[in-house]
Amino acid sequence: MAKSIDVSDLNIYYGDFLAVEGVTMTIKARSVTAFIGPSGCGKSTFLRSLNRMHEAIPGARVEGKVMVDGQSLYEPSIDPVAVRRQIGMVFQRPNPFPTMSIYENVLAGKRLNAKRMSKSDADDLVERSLRGANLWTEVKDRLNKPGMSLSGGQQQRLCIARAIAVEPQVLLMDEPCSALDPISTSAIEDLIHELKTDYTIVIVTHNMQQAARVSDDTGFFNLKAAGEPGHLVEFNPTNKMFTNPDEESTEAYISGRFG
Repeated sequence: MAKSIDVSDLNIYYGDFLAVEGVTMTIKARSVTAFIGPSGCGKSTFLRSLNRMHEAIPGARVEGKVMVDGQSLYEPSIDPVAVRRQIGMVFQRPNPFPTMSIYENVLAGKRLNAKRMSKSDADDLVERSLRGANLWTEVKDRLNKPGMSLSGGQQQRLCIARAIAVEPQVLLMDEPCSALDPISTSAIEDLIHELKTDYTIVIVTHNMQQAARVSDDTGFFNLKAAGEPGHLVEFNPTNKMFTNPDEESTEAYISGRFG
């Protein structure tokens, strides 16, 4: 199910403004890749380009290539909605649909994309997705309660269950723990470790300790100067990045000398 992603010379624009310049990397299948760097350096913009979410902003466009198992995501014939089914996204703040129950939240994406399901198929999918998000035992007796009735950490795991119910190949996570307490953060990190056996996971985080804990590879993004586009400074296995980085600026950021 999981797929690798090859990015070549990617430039990301908002209108005439070049936001991210010249990114080239390979994101391995069934692994966790983390992006770190100071605010405003293009990490989240680059993340959203991997499933064409940035196109929701008028004037946004890319130059370069994003390939998933040899298929270009930006070919004119490719439907962006199909891309987002293949490459799911979990956002910074938990966003369950407020008028829907826990059960209906899990099914929401699937029902947008599929024909009618039988009740037994829907029940099976809800249980499988909630188990996949390590939430089933906590909510199995209150599936008809509102999704918003859950705690923040449970809401984020519900959003992960909703994402994996669509059976994507890649999961993108944009600072998924930034709004959570330490216990909930630990639960999400444990879940990321488990999910990478089935999914390719890409996470943006401001927490460098989190990047060191959860990821196999890390990319460091930075700006050359204010007003300049963000760029990828270094991309390496996480252990090397945090112990012996290739670039002096990477070491300076990781050691806290700036950022």
